[in-house]
Amino acid sequence: MTEGYKNRIGNLIRDARKHRGLTQHQLADLLGTSQSAINRIEKGHQNLSLEMIARIGAALDSEIVALGAGPTHLRVNGPTTLSGEIDVKTSKNAGVALLCATLLNRGRTTLRKVARIEEVNRLLEVLTSLGVQCRWLNDDNDLEIIPPKELDLDHVDAEAARRTRSIIMFLGPLLHRADVFELPYAGGCDLGTRTVEPHMAALRPFGLEVKATDGSYHAQVNRAIEPGRPIVLTERGDTVTENALMAAALHPGTTVIRNASSNYMVQDLCFYLQRLGVTVEGVGTTTLTVTGCADIDVDVDYAPSEDPIEAMSLLAAAIVTQSSITIRRVPIEFLEIELALLEEMGFQYDRSDEYVALNGHTRLVDLTTRPSKLHAPLDKIHPMPFPGLNIDNLPFFAVIAAVAEGQTLLHDWVYENRAIYLTDLNKLGAKVKLLDPHRVMIEGPVSFTGTELVCPPALRPAVVILLAMLASKGTSVLRSTYVIHRGYEDLAERLNQLGASIETFRDI
Repeated sequence: MTEGYKNRIGNLIRDARKHRGLTQHQLADLLGTSQSAINRIEKGHQNLSLEMIARIGAALDSEIVALGAGPTHLRVNGPTTLSGEIDVKTSKNAGVALLCATLLNRGRTTLRKVARIEEVNRLLEVLTSLGVQCRWLNDDNDLEIIPPKELDLDHVDAEAARRTRSIIMFLGPLLHRADVFELPYAGGCDLGTRTVEPHMAALRPFGLEVKATDGSYHAQVNRAIEPGRPIVLTERGDTVTENALMAAALHPGTTVIRNASSNYMVQDLCFYLQRLGVTVEGVGTTTLTVTGCADIDVDVDYAPSEDPIEAMSLLAAAIVTQSSITIRRVPIEFLEIELALLEEMGFQYDRSDEYVALNGHTRLVDLTTRPSKLHAPLDKIHPMPFPGLNIDNLPFFAVIAAVAEGQTLLHDWVYENRAIYLTDLNKLGAKVKLLDPHRVMIEGPVSFTGTELVCPPALRPAVVILLAMLASKGTSVLRSTYVIHRGYEDLAERLNQLGASIETFRDI
């Protein structure tokens, strides 16, 4: 192992650790080693066996090196011109929330066209370990879920639980199933931080108290405590709202949730709860009124709507490659701000009349893109809670801005340090200047040139790099792409069907 290669692995481990929110000391505890050893590893001063690299990768949920089966890297030949038609798949985030919500129901749930991604696979492993029967029914990705009479909370699959960030959404449904229980949590969850404390505040009115020690949530429920007034969420978060909704669904009284997220995955969860017999008023607004049921035991069939983030990914692919493609089943109500902004930048496209998704509510359209000469927007681009520009769609404007005339300022005010990963576009020829951990200035237009990169540990920036490679001259290599598989099903293969030249391969 050369010094350069050790430095490269060390940098990758450091970035993945920071993305998980772990300190060097916390990672050392997970691996049974010392903080000084982690420091040496990250500085490239430590020889590493493949076994140790694999252990670190498992602890960080980042495929630093793969020893098992399956593709790990992507080789992209460009520049690409795309053509043809493609359907948007169902929502990843809705699918994840619905899997957690199936724990509310003692009957059979059939979910239609579920995104078959790694995040879903991990949740299914956790559900199976609790005694839930999970069965893929067909090639359409229909999924049947049948709970046991009693959940086996003593034998939860800890390894799978630690590899999903969604395990926290088990708290809402499980607080009605047991007075005391434990759940493993992914490394990096820290009570009191922005991502976890709002969940606890939302669930305390239902009597839930949680202590986090030894890598687990230790939950205890006081049945005498019930919501006596509206629950006001301090953060309009999607998963926080979903946890509060699931807790309210099995509370037989009426619960009012204020400052609730009205985003796409929350709406899908509301529609599913209504199928279960729960009364949910105010869907699509920031005030939800939920009248729950003391017990839910029904057989239901539900189809989550399509994924607006995947639709934005495909739009960005067409824009940066100057391609004309038709993107079908686009959930337009969750992309209207993004499309209005793109129109302001000079993007041209055609859209069909609206029609309704299989969930019976969400409005869909088909979009046909046209090669367009773009210019920078007049103002900065920043996300807002729905109906504003979606936080997960913000990174795609980095690669779009790189091919637009002028300077574009992106302000990612929600996530710490995610904007930093967008500077990886510079290695492909972009001009991205990091102003601070939340803001980047992008100057265009540029011509991308192929290179070799290690996949950023953040999902959307990783896809942004892949899209830039589609537009790059020559051959590019994107290494360790597990993070993309967490959120997208067969993305490379589906882009190839539109004319891309992406090859999956492995080193080991």
